[in-house]
Amino acid sequence: MAALASGNGTIDAAATAEQRQTAEAAPIRSATNPMVTPLLTDLYQFTMAYAYWKAGKHLERAVFDLYFRKNPFGGEYTVFAGLEECIRLIANFHFKEEDISFMRSVMPTCEDGFFEYLREVDCSDVEVYAVPEGSVVFPKVPLIRVEGPVAVVQLLETPFVNLVNYASLVTTNAARHRFVAGNTKYLLEFGLRRAQGPDGGISASKYCYIGGFDATSNVAAGNLFGIPLRGTHSHAFVSSYMSPDEIVDKSLHSHDGSSTCMDFLSLVQTWLSKLQLSESLHGVFGETNQSELAAFTSYALAFPNNFLALVDTYDVIRSGIPNFCAVALALNDLGYKASGIRLDSGDLAYLSIEARKFFQAIEKEFNVPGFGKMSITASNDLNEETLDALNKQGHEIDAFGIGTYLVTCYTQAALGCVFKLVEINKQPRIKLSEDVTKVSIPCKKRCFRLYGREGYALVDIMTGENETPPKVGERILCRHPFNESKRAYVVPQRVEELLKCYWPGSSNKPREDLPVLKIIRDRCMQQLEQMRSDHMRRLNPTPYKVSVSGKLYDFIHFLWLSEAPVGELQ
Repeated sequence: MAALASGNGTIDAAATAEQRQTAEAAPIRSATNPMVTPLLTDLYQFTMAYAYWKAGKHLERAVFDLYFRKNPFGGEYTVFAGLEECIRLIANFHFKEEDISFMRSVMPTCEDGFFEYLREVDCSDVEVYAVPEGSVVFPKVPLIRVEGPVAVVQLLETPFVNLVNYASLVTTNAARHRFVAGNTKYLLEFGLRRAQGPDGGISASKYCYIGGFDATSNVAAGNLFGIPLRGTHSHAFVSSYMSPDEIVDKSLHSHDGSSTCMDFLSLVQTWLSKLQLSESLHGVFGETNQSELAAFTSYALAFPNNFLALVDTYDVIRSGIPNFCAVALALNDLGYKASGIRLDSGDLAYLSIEARKFFQAIEKEFNVPGFGKMSITASNDLNEETLDALNKQGHEIDAFGIGTYLVTCYTQAALGCVFKLVEINKQPRIKLSEDVTKVSIPCKKRCFRLYGREGYALVDIMTGENETPPKVGERILCRHPFNESKRAYVVPQRVEELLKCYWPGSSNKPREDLPVLKIIRDRCMQQLEQMRSDHMRRLNPTPYKVSVSGKLYDFIHFLWLSEAPVGELQ
């Protein structure tokens, strides 16, 4: 069993049966953001709740589906995220006295009995079924199904949509960046300063990690979720130094502690002189910027085990890289291994290639094993298109620091999740529209993913709740929900039921665990690997098929005709 905690939870995935029972009984913590309360909703949810209550309908059993209609970023897949925060909300859903007082002031004409009802409201009679967080998902298929008293479930609509919308959008954006960068590159999320407020920054760090990023610069996110932290220094640190004379304590213990270099700066300057006289580097650079050298030396004295330098403050080739190499070689003499450089401006492909040549020349001439493989990190307003262009040009970059375009989801404002009533009192309901993409799929449904012989997902299919589920090796008719001519038979080699119970309410059904963040991330990576490459590509991706069973198709169109008014020509 995974953990009920979030990223830094302490319940191990390989817990014993006894530990699992304990975990299931453990209370679910409140939402990460303290602003996520029952009041985090739209006013019309309260006005509808009052109208339900006044009409005596508030306890009627309703079923709502949360889904989206179109994949973001011009792609053909989405990664579902935000489920844990939804479950945290309903696990701790209750109105405080100050909440009741506020709603009385907002709705002064409502009867006192309604506020007494709100005082007792919780989610103990609500059931939540969802696709596991980190799953690859597609339009129209319910991400979350919520069942319960209609007034209570209505109050959950806005916060659920809010908690899923951005989470899934930014996770998908991160996954797209990971796909373009490739699995061998190290991806760093640097978006906090450009995110939409503190909550946007915290959420982005969490969900970019799920989507395939390796680390974040966001210290608060590292603390909250256990995400690896990475960071070095800025241009300000480099330009704050005027001369090597500012370095007061120049001593540095060797890595093994057996000796002490009393003047590390002199060792650095000696290496810089050697580089200037090097035959393989002859003519590449002359006098380097000495204030930059001082900054690098000072930073290495502070972090000899993790020295990574920003090399573009003055001139990358003529100053930054030679100064870095002088410090890195001095550290090497004392048993340390420098981490690498960061490029934050200029022609990143060209500069990375030149830097690699510089490192390789030093390794060969001075016999420093591994120096030629020094890590090169690039930043500077990177996005999907930039990564794709760099790949086509050819480069020597090992890691990418990505911020603004990643966390703001610059090319897609929102995912567009909706929350639609599909059944009330066991009676299926449908939402019609002249725009067929906005027609809802009625009734309580089961959802399955069918896999082919090669292990790739072929199609998602929705069936009625009481239909016989698809079986391995048995041919099943899959139909487009609204296009009569689009249909195909599938013989699945594996069948995966998508919706699982994450909040059983009073049903006594077993509850799925809320896994730790690392497990969610691993699921995301595994799911993406199970998708065909033509569904994943950036340009003209192949649409993934979402279907309904033959019986559900017939019922949708029967209900459509039953509910649609008949026109009259005059």
